Formats: sequence, C-alpha cells, structure tokens
Amino acid sequence: MKKAFLPLLFCLILVLSACGNKQASEPSGDKVEGNAAADSAKPQTIIYQSENGPVEVPADPKRVVVLSSFAGNVLSLGVNLVGVDSWSKMNPNFQDKLKDVQEVSDENLEQIIELNPDLIIGLSNIKNIDKLKQIAPTVTFTYGKVDYLTQHLEIGKLLNKEKEAEAWVDDFKARAGKAGDEIKAKIGEDATVSVIESFDKQLYVFGDNWGRGTEILYQQMKLKMPEKVKASALKEGYYAISPEVLPEFAGDYVIFSKNKDADNSFEETSTYKNIPAVKNNHVYEADAKAFYFNDPITLDYQLDFFIKNFLGK
Repeated sequence: MKKAFLPLLFCLILVLSACGNKQASEPSGDKVEGNAAADSAKPQTIIYQSENGPVEVPADPKRVVVLSSFAGNVLSLGVNLVGVDSWSKMNPNFQDKLKDVQEVSDENLEQIIELNPDLIIGLSNIKNIDKLKQIAPTVTFTYGKVDYLTQHLEIGKLLNKEKEAEAWVDDFKARAGKAGDEIKAKIGEDATVSVIESFDKQLYVFGDNWGRGTEILYQQMKLKMPEKVKASALKEGYYAISPEVLPEFAGDYVIFSKNKDADNSFEETSTYKNIPAVKNNHVYEADAKAFYFNDPITLDYQLDFFIKNFLGK
C-alpha cells in the first residue's frame, strides 16, 4: 500500500504545483477590478478659475458648445464640438471639421438644450448668460483681456488640456519667430506692413490684436506698423477708413483680408492703383473668412500664408 501511495502523492503534488504557477502568471480578477476602480476614481469635474470666479466644469468634456470666437481653440485640442457660432461655421479652415456640427446662437436656447451640452464657451458679451448657466457650465472670456497665446492656454486649462496647449504655444512661437527673422532680413527692418479688410461697403485697418494675422505680424514677428495705423487703430484694434484715404494708411506691404461679397470697387480707382505697395506688387490678398480669428488652426494658416507670400516658400 505504501509503495502504491507514493507515486499517487507525487502526481498530486505536480498537479497542484502547475495550477499554482498558472495562477501566478495570469492577472487575477481582483487586479482587473482594481484597475476599473482606479479609472472610476478619476475626478469627473475640475474647478476652472474663470475671470468671473471658480466654475465647476467637466474634467473630460464631450459635448461642447462655442457661441463665439473659440471654436478653433477647442478643435485644435481634440475636444468634441456639438454647436458653434455662425462665424465659425462659415470659416473655410473649419468646414471639414464642423460639417456635422450645428450652427447655434445665444438667442436660441431651445436649440442649445436639444444639443445636451456639458460645457458652453463664449465671449463675455453674449446674451442670456444666466439662462445658459442653467443648461450647462458656462465660461466666458473678455476679448483682449489676455494676449492671444495666453487665451489659448486658458482654454487649455478649461478643457483640462493645459499641457497640449502649452506644447502648441511653444512650437508656434519658435516657428513664427524664425519666419519673422527671415522676413525682416528680406524686406528690411524698417519696412512697414498694414492690414486692411473690406467688409460690406466699408474698409478697415487693424492694430495688433484683432485677428487677420495682426498678432503674428506685429506681436510675434515685430514687424513695423505705419504711424497712421498706429495712431488710429492700435488702441481699439480696428479703424474704419474711406478708400480715398487708404494711401495714408498703406504700408510698404499690405495684407488685404478680402471679402468677395463686399464692395471692392475701390481696387479699380487710380487712387488705389497708385499706392506704392500696389505698384510694387506688395499687396497679398487673403480670404477674409479664413483670416478673421486668432486660434491655433487659423494662426497656423496665417503663418503659412505669410511665409508663402513674403518668402516664396
């Protein structure tokens, strides 16, 4: 009996040992459950310190509505949009990305409710802010309160994407700075650049913080603004002029943000044709609808435009 029992006992030990090794090499059910618990323990909301005080917002927003200006910032950070303002909707830079996103306004609250947003973003002058706050956490920004790059960093904080925002800002500053050095080397340190736009039946010149590439040209590249533009448009950001006085505001180089549906008949006048920048082929024409904003997508587009037109690259 003892001789028969020993081989049987030995086999049993081998079986138990193999089972133990298999269990040790495979993840246990308790460990998987632990990972799931860790995911569920991540904060569902964060506190964003807005210009109007702290606001509790989603830590990972999934359905964002932008009512003014900031659609490109949100898109560049990979956050889903369900509603945007009309100006963003018509922007050629955004069209592919916004083709399934609804156009909304601050006056159509029912439409916004139907979109079931988890975050609403807009400028501080939008209407119905108190009512919007009842629909979803609502954060507004005063245009120009911070510079254009800081504005993107703030949107990054709001969307819990601060590192991504910082990475883009650092990269953009390096690219724009390099391009600016090359442009100044080509056109001269003292050459002036003005930005004009046709809208409806009016012409405008712009300062250094009203989109249209002005932030890149004047703030980042440090190109010179004509004195007349500086005196009239720098403080407010823009200044309306008549075609007759355009020669007084035109720099050595002119960026023409052109609305094709505006009255552009001034281009056929002798006053316009005799402007030195026009005669020297130093007028660079851009699509106004693609040039309005100063978000990362638009800024990248504008920077490429300047590199191509000033440097021929």
